[in-house]
Amino acid sequence: MIAFVSGEVAALTLNSAVVQVGGVGLELHCAPHTLASLRVGERATLPTSMVVREESLTLFGFVDDDEKSVFELLQTASGVGPKLAQAMLAVHRPDELRRALTTEDVKTLTTVPGIGQKGAQRIILELKDRIGAPSGGAAPRTTTAATTGGEAWRGQVHAGLVGLGWSAKEADRAVEAVSAQAEEMAAPGSTVDVAALLRAALRSLSKA
Repeated sequence: MIAFVSGEVAALTLNSAVVQVGGVGLELHCAPHTLASLRVGERATLPTSMVVREESLTLFGFVDDDEKSVFELLQTASGVGPKLAQAMLAVHRPDELRRALTTEDVKTLTTVPGIGQKGAQRIILELKDRIGAPSGGAAPRTTTAATTGGEAWRGQVHAGLVGLGWSAKEADRAVEAVSAQAEEMAAPGSTVDVAALLRAALRSLSKA
């Protein structure tokens, strides 16, 4: 079991980070806000969770131990695998999920791609008494690692949505839905927060 990874960030994509440890680059699959806390060339320490399958070993990285523990707890619910658990954390922060589960907020859970009303009800039934109360922790600040200029955000958000299981046409529609928000971010001398746009795009698809 690899509990955490510490080293220099060698590369970042919309879905993963490569951290160099002892001359080896380890790829960690991360939610957008976790990636937003990283910068290429800087050192980082990320709690990790390893998912073992017959054909693969996959490392997931997290901004803190709280996010890691919620990720692992989510997977104890029926029908929730690592991909869906990561999607839940891509759309909602740990405390938002705690609040949704403890208050039986089906509507909030169904904003996550892949969770319908019955699935949300099942997850609530299995986890509401185990996930605990919201801790009230502050969200980490977004850094320039998750920002971009011009229209480059379109391709990044589109790739992120397709990676989470949406079709290319659905991703196209979601990109257009958040274009006005991107234009507001792209004031002269500023940058576009790709992680925030990805979360907004996911919510627009779920509402649709």
